[in-house]
Amino acid sequence: MKTKVVAKPSINIITLGCSKNLVDSEVLFTQLKGNGLEVTHEAKKDKANIVVINTCGFIDNAKQESIDTILRYADAKEAGKIDKLYVTGCLSHRYKDDLEREIPMVDSFFGTNELPRLLKALKADYKHELVGERLLTTPAHYAYLKIAEGCDRPCSFCAIPLMRGNHVSRPMEELIKEASSLAKKGTKELILIAQDLTFYGLDFKEAGSSSGRKLKELLERLSDVNGIEWIRLQYAYPAGFPVEILQTMAERENICKYLDMPLQSGSDAVLKRMRRGITREKTEALIETIRGTVPNIALRTTLISGYPGETEADYEETYSFVERMRFDRLGIFNYSHEENTHAFSVQDDVPEEVKQERSDEIMALQQGISEELNQARVGNTYQVMVDRKESGYFVGRTEFDSPEVDNEVLIPAEQYARLGDFVQVKIDRAEEFDLYGTIVS
Repeated sequence: MKTKVVAKPSINIITLGCSKNLVDSEVLFTQLKGNGLEVTHEAKKDKANIVVINTCGFIDNAKQESIDTILRYADAKEAGKIDKLYVTGCLSHRYKDDLEREIPMVDSFFGTNELPRLLKALKADYKHELVGERLLTTPAHYAYLKIAEGCDRPCSFCAIPLMRGNHVSRPMEELIKEASSLAKKGTKELILIAQDLTFYGLDFKEAGSSSGRKLKELLERLSDVNGIEWIRLQYAYPAGFPVEILQTMAERENICKYLDMPLQSGSDAVLKRMRRGITREKTEALIETIRGTVPNIALRTTLISGYPGETEADYEETYSFVERMRFDRLGIFNYSHEENTHAFSVQDDVPEEVKQERSDEIMALQQGISEELNQARVGNTYQVMVDRKESGYFVGRTEFDSPEVDNEVLIPAEQYARLGDFVQVKIDRAEEFDLYGTIVS
């Protein structure tokens, strides 16, 4: 009598959305590997019989990408190409009931805080001894370090608290342990992420001491971790910004002179309706303080185009703001009307074509600014971390650039370099968003 051969479970994790989602996938990846399971991340060939999709639900485009991906794998399951399909992450958390009703081919949906339940569905145990351990999906020389979950800010347009809950800081000792473990495995750059880095520590309830912002202390302790050569800060909120961290950034050589601080608008009227808790004047004063305390710092920001009620005068204020501030890096998103946010109660009254036109004009302005700033780097020599090799070049970054979203430095491949190494590069040529150079040592 023949017996049926049951294939060993093979799991493929698909990650959509931001770097915070990527960290969640890496934690899942680590737990599954720790259970002895065969698991891949975004395998190019769909050979796995179980697929887990980690979704994004932030804005319309991201939601549509998540839905399209779920439907593609639901079709694959219906065709018998995969056995099980699970969905987790922000979209799943926010629209679980709707998704269960509309896409019944999915075996189960999980929220952002249901890792143990997801592991159970995958026939794996949650291993507490793996907390602080990470198997990276990024190149080994850099890693994202998520220092907090959720957000307490009242921004009118943002659905993050609906999907991620209130702000919860990770224990400092846990973060130091994770950073040390990563460094021992060859990680040289830590990119600190959270929905709001500046809130770190405010929720701590320590015996014998009052709670307060702990980002400065965390930076100092991470800076002391042996092997960590770059520490980068992303997602800093401007209102209540902890200016005490600036001196630490200026003094510590391994803290990058870089700050990602989403500002959303340069119009006081729009900032007030957004409930951002800051004015344009205070924002400009903060930027002056940052640049005065940390010379040559690179500032990245993001803006929203077409927030409800944004007039032409409001837009012109933002345009003028960008023109004056001369940010090193800038991105802009068209406003997305999100259910259950404070802004959803008002009319989304700026036409889509106007939103896009304003976005295009801001980006054209920034393109010119970026090119001027890059041209000023020609002839100078910078330390560059080599990320990858492609199309006849080694591709790397200076301390002023974060992976995937910022400038890259292109070095002719005939020059010798190893991935993950630091090299000294003289800049020979510049474009709007790329630098070209040669290794000098």
